[in-house]
Amino acid sequence: MRCTPTRTVLVLLCVMAWAGQAAAVGVGDKAPDFRLPGTSDEVVLSGQSGKLVYLDFWASWCGPCRQSFPWMNSLQSRFGPQGLRVIAINVDTSIDAAKKFLADVPAQFAVAFDSRGLTPKSYAIKGMPTSMLIAPDGQVLYVHVGFRPDERAVLESKIVQALGR
Repeated sequence: MRCTPTRTVLVLLCVMAWAGQAAAVGVGDKAPDFRLPGTSDEVVLSGQSGKLVYLDFWASWCGPCRQSFPWMNSLQSRFGPQGLRVIAINVDTSIDAAKKFLADVPAQFAVAFDSRGLTPKSYAIKGMPTSMLIAPDGQVLYVHVGFRPDERAVLESKIVQALGR
């Protein structure tokens, strides 16, 4: 079979359409594992044995992400001793952009970098920020897209409830 430009474009369109049909990870699903470079060490979801994970996907250009970081610092401080682990995955194609953001808005929780975008694809993330609460057994308990300060109480109640399981 001869590969023509038209045939190549058609094949690419079909592959893109098929890949775009990935179902978003939802409540009750098993959270896909990941292994990503972090600010200090490698960050691995399956390595969070026995922990409730608040997983957050963020980008340096995301305004609500800038608002959520101080709150996530507070979550890690208040609920970390009870078994919560906050992990934030940066999806910028440039790690330098993420590091500049972190210089302005420091994180006191685990930060991972996925400049290739494979992890948000495996979770079928549609917006920034997107957060998920993941049980110690890897089951997704809650999914939330966006961040507004008035939503913190609802998110925190989900965390408290999950820690009490």
